[in-house]
Parts: sequence; C-alpha cells; structure tokens
Amino acid sequence: MPAKKPSSPPSTPAAETPEPAALPRAKARPPVDLGQAVVEAFATNERLNQFLLEHLEPRAWRAAPPGEKGRTIAAIVAHVHNVRRMWLVVAAKELEPPAKIDRAKVTLKQAQRALAKSAKAMDQLLRRSVATGGRVKDFRPDVVGFLAYAIAHESHHRGQIALLARLAGFPLAEEVGYGLWDWNQRWKDCGFER
Repeated sequence: MPAKKPSSPPSTPAAETPEPAALPRAKARPPVDLGQAVVEAFATNERLNQFLLEHLEPRAWRAAPPGEKGRTIAAIVAHVHNVRRMWLVVAAKELEPPAKIDRAKVTLKQAQRALAKSAKAMDQLLRRSVATGGRVKDFRPDVVGFLAYAIAHESHHRGQIALLARLAGFPLAEEVGYGLWDWNQRWKDCGFER
C-alpha cells in the first residue's frame, strides 16, 4: 500500500492573507542625470590617471620594459593622450584638439599637463554628445559606449604602468594601489557630490 501524502495545511482565502510588514523606505533621492554621470565618470577616470602619475617614482618614467619589446611608462602615457587626441580629431575637430606628445621626449610633468588638456577637450566632446542626442561621430553605438571604451582603454594602461613600475623596482605604495580602485574617493577628489 502506498504511503499517504501528508495533508497540506488548510488554505487561507486571499482576502484574509495578512499584509507583509511595511519596509522602511529609503530616503528618496532625485534620479541620476545620466548625462552628468557620463561627464563625471570620465573626470573620475582622469583623476585616477593623475593620481597614479602623482605617486609614480620618477625613476620609473623611462625605465626599460622587461624583454626586448614593449613601451616605457612615458610611451604608454603619451599613447593614452595621443589616442584621446585621435578621437578628438575624428569626432570633434572644431574643439581644437591638443597637440600630440612625443613619447621619446615628454617628461612626467609635461605628460600630466597634456593629459589634463586632453581630458578637458574630452569633457567638451562628451558634454556636446550628451546634449545633441547621445552620439559620437564615427563611434558606435553611442556616447555611453564611447565612455566605456575610453575608460577601459585607459584602465588597461594604468594596470600596465603599475606592473612596469613594480618590475622596474619601483612598486606603487600599497595605499596607492588601493587608491586606484577607490572610485568614490577619486570622484570626490573632482569636487562632485550627490
């Protein structure tokens, strides 16, 4: 004889189902302005670049990369600036893109200033793109994709710089390494608040 199924508890009609206790509501915050968030994200990314360079041992700047091939840190930073410039020429020539920098000659301080200039021009490009429908000339799909591309590209190179500095015998201080991941603090460093 098969085992009997346990009987289920009597059902409660829907009308008698008790209401769940009301959850405390979080303080209402205004919705995020996505256009402003795009601009702030790129500014925070640039702050991360500057933070890294501010804490880089100057002797690492031109240290030879391991192996026979590869870029110096100076060449990587010049590349980041020059790629920004390339996009500015393609997508917003009228914004007067900053001059290219020569990876073989640029100093750390010159590179920091050049990055600041190209970041300012990128800010203008992003603001204009947000204000005119979210497109970036010759980049698909849109300004958010462009922002993601730019930040991914620059983050990749920040990682290379940190690794090259370590391999050259000039590792970043532990708090600097963690600081490169502290997006909230770098965002606040830019003067933003919500």
